[in-house]
Parts: sequence; C-alpha cells; structure tokens
Amino acid sequence: MRQRNKPWAREKLANYPQYIIQEPKEQKGKWQVCFGNNRPLHIEIGTGKGRFITGMAKQNPEINYIGIELAESVIVSALDHIIEEELPNVKLMNIDAAELREVFEKGEVDRIYLNFSDPWPKKRHAKRRLTYQTFLSLYEDILPPQGEIHFKTDNQSLFEYSLMSFSQYGMILKYVSLDLHQSDYEGNIMTEYEEKFSNKGSRIFRCEVQYR
Repeated sequence: MRQRNKPWAREKLANYPQYIIQEPKEQKGKWQVCFGNNRPLHIEIGTGKGRFITGMAKQNPEINYIGIELAESVIVSALDHIIEEELPNVKLMNIDAAELREVFEKGEVDRIYLNFSDPWPKKRHAKRRLTYQTFLSLYEDILPPQGEIHFKTDNQSLFEYSLMSFSQYGMILKYVSLDLHQSDYEGNIMTEYEEKFSNKGSRIFRCEVQYR
C-alpha cells in the first residue's frame, strides 16, 4: 500500500531521541544499557502505525519493546502513539530488517513479532517475504536458543507458505490458529490492519514457532 509522503517526518523523529533510536548500530550489545534495565526484549518487524507495539508495552510493563519500521512516514504515526501514552518500555527504529545482525548481538532479542507482513504474492518475490529462509536464519542469529517468532496475517496463502517455511527450517510449531478471533486465545492486541480486515469478515491466522 502506497503511503502518503510526510516530508516533516524525519525532523520530528529526530526531535524524540528518548523514543527513536537515532544510531541503532551503536547500541549493538548494549540494549540493556539503552533501556536502563535487564528486562526481556521483544521486537516487532514492520511495526506500522504502532498500535500493536504500544498495546503490548502497556499490557506488559515488565518487557522492553522495539518497533522496527522502514518507512519514515509510517513510523512517525507510531511515535505519536508512544508520545501520547508516555511509555518508558518501548522504542522505535527506522531501519531495514535486513540490518538486524548489525544492530543486535546473539541472544539480545527474546522474541520477534511479525504482523501483517507484505505477502509478496508473486513467486519470483518469495525471497522478500519476512518468513523466507534467509530471514529465518537472520532471526536465529539474534534470538537465544529456543527463541520464538509470533506471526499474524490475514493472508491465507502467506500463512500456508510460512508454515511450510518454518517446518522446512526445522522449527517447532507451538501454536496455530486458523481463525484467531474465534479461538480461545487470550490477550490478543490488534494491529490497525487486523481491525480493518476482521471488520470485513476476514479470518486472522496466527502461529507461534520456536527454534530448536
């Protein structure tokens, strides 16, 4: 989906260093220092407008969160949510997911969330999907042993592809829901896309997978 350009976004992001990580690569190996505590660290890749990451931070004050988003014009909306809520346990960074190894040491991230990622439906674009094997290898390099990925989407084809990708990589499927909102799962925080699609009657697919 094309996003409206916000030429003022970069300046606004620079004005909130308490929430926006200005030089992420300089924090590698130092994230506990950055947050000022040794609490677990969870990241969301493709945080969008920030509803999920801020909701999780409010629900779980004992966990630190980082929302990662490439588009400045999108992440600035997430910043607005954090400013409004004044959440001390959530920060944002404006980077490409491909750079994660340059930002986190092995085991610095305790859990990864992938919510409503771009499905890249054309077969020739499979390598761009965030559940493709090269990304799974990347995530494994920053998670601890038995680290987890929690994945949500409304796209059934992407979900089926991702389950196959996780399985072929040798990961353990800990939880699978083919209709999240009709399941007994508790504590779900909806994203903007999730609310939009579910209101239209779309099923939401969710899984939790773990590295061996």
